[in-house]
Amino acid sequence: MLCYNIYSGDTIALPMRFFMPRASAVSADFPQRGHDHSACGSHALLEAEAVCRSRQVKLTDLRRKVLETIWEDHAPMGAYDILAKLNAEGERNAPMAVYRALDFLIENGLVHRLSSLNAYIGCRHPGRSHSGQFLICSQCNIVAEITSEAVSKTVARAATSRGFKPSGEIVEVMGLCPHCRGN
Repeated sequence: MLCYNIYSGDTIALPMRFFMPRASAVSADFPQRGHDHSACGSHALLEAEAVCRSRQVKLTDLRRKVLETIWEDHAPMGAYDILAKLNAEGERNAPMAVYRALDFLIENGLVHRLSSLNAYIGCRHPGRSHSGQFLICSQCNIVAEITSEAVSKTVARAATSRGFKPSGEIVEVMGLCPHCRGN
């Protein structure tokens, strides 16, 4: 069983069956080392453009560059790491400009913020309303975004039973990915 520490200090036990992916999902969630990540980034940019077009918001050059930088890897990146990569190419971006771009990307469901790491990761389900559930490998730093309705319902029930009205849900689970475990 997995337990989640709810901010009140209580824990919720969830049977492992809620988290058992299909065999094919493991390779998609945790790509092999050396995986060509350019296809993931290209696909994410196309989806981001479509989401922005449908919402009639602008994906500015800086917002696009921040999103491209985040999608360079499946590992999360901190805001100052993003800034350093952008400025390494000769640009002179200010930290606030990067934070504003990140806020826009989060508001439009293109990026998630991982609070436990104070870092950002590209959303694998852009344009869809969903709760954030993440499996974070503490060894290689790869993050898998999952969507489990059972987890969402369990967290909602636990919150409601305590008189708490959640405005959102982000679940971050630390552990070892299949590659680091040697599977």
